[in-house]
Amino acid sequence: MAGTLYLLPSPVADGTALDVIAPRMLALLPQLRFFLAEDVRTARRFLSSLKIYPSIEALQFDVLDKDTTESQLPALLQPALRGEAMGLLSEAGCPGVADPGARAVAFAHRKGIKVVPLVGPSAILLALMSSGMNGQQFSFHGYLPMEQRELIQQLQALEAESRARGQTQIFIETPYRNQSLFGQLIKTLHPDTQLCVAIDVTGEHEQIKSKPVAEWRRTEHTWPKLPAVFLIQRN
Repeated sequence: MAGTLYLLPSPVADGTALDVIAPRMLALLPQLRFFLAEDVRTARRFLSSLKIYPSIEALQFDVLDKDTTESQLPALLQPALRGEAMGLLSEAGCPGVADPGARAVAFAHRKGIKVVPLVGPSAILLALMSSGMNGQQFSFHGYLPMEQRELIQQLQALEAESRARGQTQIFIETPYRNQSLFGQLIKTLHPDTQLCVAIDVTGEHEQIKSKPVAEWRRTEHTWPKLPAVFLIQRN
């Protein structure tokens, strides 16, 4: 009989584990010995910080990242295939959401492994919640193109789609490019388009601001090099 794959959210900001990790997950973790993680070092550090294991040396970690192939999944999920419980840890946020863990979840469903998602932080949903934009119709696009012409074309297309459908468009950027993307947003988007910038969500330097592009243009903004979520809506 196949086992269980628990989907284990991780903090999206440093030093917030005990604030954002649900009691159910804290109670479950000591029962798990097998883990899949995008970065084993980060996963070890996270679990160690919770101080719930006498030693994390007895735990088994395997890497599941963007380079993991379908042919590797049977070996990675072997404990669950033989009836054990396993944990799938996201690098930050919820496994399977903007995260390569989705492949392991799909494999688990195909093989009859029980999938159990646990409550935890998602910067994408937290940003949407706090943006004031449409939470009934929204679309997440991951990273936008880096090349300027492609980026401008993509932004114009997303803005047009937002206006046609009343849909919130959500995307992210690497921290060191926050300022560059923001500059292109306020230069390209229509003055009436609502733009939300959510920086370091749940973290010490959290900033979440939502206003029309025309208002953003009136003052200068310098964003820290921290994880960010950007949202736009054109009514």
